[in-house]
Amino acid sequence: MIRPEEVAKNVALQDVGCSVRYIAGKLGHARTKVWDTKNKRRPGMPQTLLNIDFFDSKFLKSKRLLSQFWLEYWLIHGNFISSNTAGWEMDDWRNFLIIEESCFTRYAPEMNTEEYGEGPKKDMSRLIPLPEFNLVAGKTQTLFADTFLQTNRLDHVSQVMGYHPTYLDHFIKTQNFILRGDGPLPFEYRHYIAIMAAGRHQCSYLISLQKQEFILQGGDQNWLKGLSFIPQKLRNLYDINRILAHRPWLLNKSHIEKLTKSGKDSWSLGEVVHAIVILAHFHSLCSFVFSCGVNQEVDQEGAYRYYSEKMKEMEAECSAAQGYPRNSQRHRSDWKTSATVGPPSPTIEPEVAIVDLMQRMKRLSEQTQECTPVELAKRFENIETQSAEIGVVGAEPHDAPADITCFVEDPSFTYQDFAKRADQKNISTFRVQDYSWDDHGFSTVNRLYNDVGNLLDDKFKTAYNLTYYTMGGRTDVDTSRFRRAIWNYMQCLLGIRHDDYDYGEINALLERSLKTFIKSACCYPERVTKKDYDRVLREFKHSEKVHVNLMVLEARMQGELLYSMRTISQYMTRC
Repeated sequence: MIRPEEVAKNVALQDVGCSVRYIAGKLGHARTKVWDTKNKRRPGMPQTLLNIDFFDSKFLKSKRLLSQFWLEYWLIHGNFISSNTAGWEMDDWRNFLIIEESCFTRYAPEMNTEEYGEGPKKDMSRLIPLPEFNLVAGKTQTLFADTFLQTNRLDHVSQVMGYHPTYLDHFIKTQNFILRGDGPLPFEYRHYIAIMAAGRHQCSYLISLQKQEFILQGGDQNWLKGLSFIPQKLRNLYDINRILAHRPWLLNKSHIEKLTKSGKDSWSLGEVVHAIVILAHFHSLCSFVFSCGVNQEVDQEGAYRYYSEKMKEMEAECSAAQGYPRNSQRHRSDWKTSATVGPPSPTIEPEVAIVDLMQRMKRLSEQTQECTPVELAKRFENIETQSAEIGVVGAEPHDAPADITCFVEDPSFTYQDFAKRADQKNISTFRVQDYSWDDHGFSTVNRLYNDVGNLLDDKFKTAYNLTYYTMGGRTDVDTSRFRRAIWNYMQCLLGIRHDDYDYGEINALLERSLKTFIKSACCYPERVTKKDYDRVLREFKHSEKVHVNLMVLEARMQGELLYSMRTISQYMTRC
């Protein structure tokens, strides 16, 4: 049997040495303890499986060394393996063989943890307890399997979204289309644009995933050294990336003109729209990753450490050879579990009980008196002003690692409250009455980037209308007013006003602590901590809190697209 130490030396790729060593140790042990035909070989598993050289470098690279080799197979297929695999060929096993720690604790409790390490945590999120992720079935199971087949991994984002399979279905279709489907942009451009977008919020989780995709699409690895190494055509996009991520109301026709009239580096309008959709998608996805506390993938730097003291010494030697101090901290977590240096978090305030919240929603639904347009405008301005007075959670993050800052220009450019915008005279509130997604944005994006408008529209509507008529442990609850308050407050932060909505309902339904969380998740997602997540919606189930974060994601993305599609429409009209 191949020893883990030998594999660590022979299979190289030092950047993921931890993962390689752990996989090697577990697989090497499992081949004798779990799949031995004379002892514990699982039903349906062919004898020839024992002859696969899992540690052959070509095999590892062909199956994407940076993938989750021990991805939870049971999470995708449950007991499928024992009843439907008798006729599988070797290629079938190569494609589906996923090893996960739970399998080893279930089938090989005698695993020598002293030799092979403690193993990974199985949590997809540091804020949602593992028991919340029960074995899935039906539609969710099928979606997980499809996700793995398409991307060679079942990422943590998809697993957390698995609480809501109807939404996950639309999310997967949209993300696959903009990254892998038909479109004007080259595939390597798409993934690099995603890296640029994630860089604005220092989201190492998404940056790492998209780096891998970029390389698999044949992208020039020199580009991963930073923005200074990319073509000028991509560099020209960065202004729009920076503005959309933090202050989308500053976008104007000159930014579009700069892209479309740059000589040999010019963009077509179709390419511009495709790029903007990717930027908005990953800006908003950063909000979800941070606000749900999504853990690093198990093969990502900063995820887990699995090995014995001897292996730690080996990694220290590798790090020293690469120029790192022997005891340097090379890993960074996107989710902070302890207090950071900075202002203390606000004291936990008494929260309105779900029963009281339900009564408030009922009273609002029974009101028959309508407000005048003038009164509605005043109530919006009141919420806008109040939102500017709400602070954000957490402290400003410390300096980001060099492998993130190389994709960031002008890091001091961050969110500014719309009510405090510098040029208030020339930048007015975005009124949905004048330019809405349904009547204008949808048709603009669909005309210039075929079919994506339908996918986006379905995703927006699903997130907005999704309901199980539950709230906490209560059933038969109409949550429409609560959901609409969250969506409209989120877009209010971007200066977007829905003219027919009474913004007075926001103060009635959303506690200040929840407003603070929503503002942080949207505008400063990298500052969100576990304490902030735990402080809000304390009577709600985790699945319901994930739903709130999905609405933040989609409301933010729609807001960015409203500003950008309106600007493109104005540019086309002028031309």
